[in-house]
Amino acid sequence: TEEDVQMLKATVPGISVISPQYRKNVSLTYGRKTTSTECEGVNPDFEEMRRMFPAGGGRFINAVDVQLQRRVLFIGVELAAELFGTENPVGKSLFVDGVPFTIVGVMQKKLQTSMNNGPDSWRAIMPYSTFRTQYGELYVNSIVIQPTDPTQQEIVKTRISESLGRKYHFHPNDERALPIWDFIEAEKIMKKVNIGIEIFLGAVGFLTLLIAGVGVANVMFAVVKERTKEIGIKMAIGAKKSYILFQVIFEALLISFIGGAVGISMTFAVVSLVGLFPADDGAMQFLGHPIISSTIIILTVGILTMIGLLAGFFPARRASSVNPVESLRYE
Repeated sequence: TEEDVQMLKATVPGISVISPQYRKNVSLTYGRKTTSTECEGVNPDFEEMRRMFPAGGGRFINAVDVQLQRRVLFIGVELAAELFGTENPVGKSLFVDGVPFTIVGVMQKKLQTSMNNGPDSWRAIMPYSTFRTQYGELYVNSIVIQPTDPTQQEIVKTRISESLGRKYHFHPNDERALPIWDFIEAEKIMKKVNIGIEIFLGAVGFLTLLIAGVGVANVMFAVVKERTKEIGIKMAIGAKKSYILFQVIFEALLISFIGGAVGISMTFAVVSLVGLFPADDGAMQFLGHPIISSTIIILTVGILTMIGLLAGFFPARRASSVNPVESLRYE
């Protein structure tokens, strides 16, 4: 109940802000337009917790709205466009299940990657006291809590379960009695998933470079075989083994760097092309605009150097160890 919200705020340390949350599907009517959407009854702290900041010229619900049980509404940007079109909704009246309400603000656009019964851009928000009075609710649908320190969320959850367990006589570890959805924990899991994806893509990239190195080595073996007589002549007129070794390794490095330069150039081209798409439209708002990482480029060049050295070393060693007399008779 609402009393539990006040009790938790007073007895549980580590809570930064807290809000009751009533929820109900309602019908909104403006002129001849009618639509249904999820409506929530909350307090002003909900603005910060859900990042529901108003666009210019409006505001979120405030403490006076709650105290006086004002019939005011804060609506999402998509909902505003559906009902009001290009009009400015702030200050206008509409009907919520037949009862007149005044629009005090419209939420600015935001990137939303997790949802609670639909996107916030289609949400209608009113003071929880107004919601309770209008619909005669006795029990809140949920309580939304933001800890002071996100790293201490497990301790805060334990204290909440213990506090409510003492009041309602259930064991603090009984998750069925008090289900808690922990967004902070979900975010940690998502970060681990992203790290796993990065490791997988990095492994794919490394194996791709490694396979390319095998190709370079095969090319260099073929080159050494084709130039056996040439190498024999050079060694016969005084070329040192180190010269032959350096020449073959240099060619392998050159081939590797040319291939790497082509790949990096294509990467720059793809990133520039993707950057032309608007960042706030469709899937791009989730993907964002990719950037070229200087660290990854340096790492790639380092791997190419290592692969080029390995791909050239073995053919070079074979080339530098040929017998000049036998190589001159080679066909």
